[in-house]
Formats: sequence, C-alpha cells, structure tokens
Amino acid sequence: MAQVTGIGGVFLRSRDPARLAGWYRDNLGVPMNDHGTVTFHWDEHSTVDNPGTTTLALFADNTEYFGEPGQRTMINFRVDDLHVLLAKLRARNVEVLPQTEDSEFGRFGWCVDPEGNRVELWEPADGM
Repeated sequence: MAQVTGIGGVFLRSRDPARLAGWYRDNLGVPMNDHGTVTFHWDEHSTVDNPGTTTLALFADNTEYFGEPGQRTMINFRVDDLHVLLAKLRARNVEVLPQTEDSEFGRFGWCVDPEGNRVELWEPADGM
C-alpha cells in the first residue's frame, strides 16, 4: 500500500535565507548548513525514554496559536532544557513570548524569528 511514513521536512519562505539560517543556527543551535538546510536523523538521538517523534497537526484557519494571521506554518523544535534556552534567547535580545505552557506532553515556550515567524520550543515529557 502506498502511504505516508513520516514527515520529510518543514519549509519556510524567507526574504533572506542565509541570514535566517544563521539566526536559527546561532540562537537555537539548529545545525543548518550554508544553504539553509538541516536533516535530523531520529535514530541518532532517540532513546527508550525519548523515542524521537515528529507530529503533523492541523489547526483551524482562524487559530491564534501561530501568532500573526499571515503565518501559515509554525515549526516546533524539540529542546533539551526549555528554561535555559529561553533565558539564553532573552539574553541575546530575541523576542521571547512571556507565557509558557505545561501539559501532559511536556513544556512549551515560544520565540519569534527575525522575519516574524512564531517558533514553538518543546521540552518533551518523559516517554515522548
């Protein structure tokens, strides 16, 4: 049967891809190459307690969860220590939203990249 087996990528439009790649590399530690791409290999980073999953979720067109109404996508990055990363971003004068959220899935926080895209940061709960 022909079917989807996972998410192959998340793609963002950018006014200046090289600059935006540098921002993600320098501020969030995303190991982007000079062409603005990175591939995560879950088998290298997964453990029994943290299996390394990727979620595709659909939201209503009028959601406020993404921030500005013109933002059609939002990337969610798994992080190992949300509190420390948010403090690091604030120290670098990155726009960090004041609220965080704790749920059965883990802890969530948000920042905004230099092109105005809201970025979700997720510290997974054990077993996620």
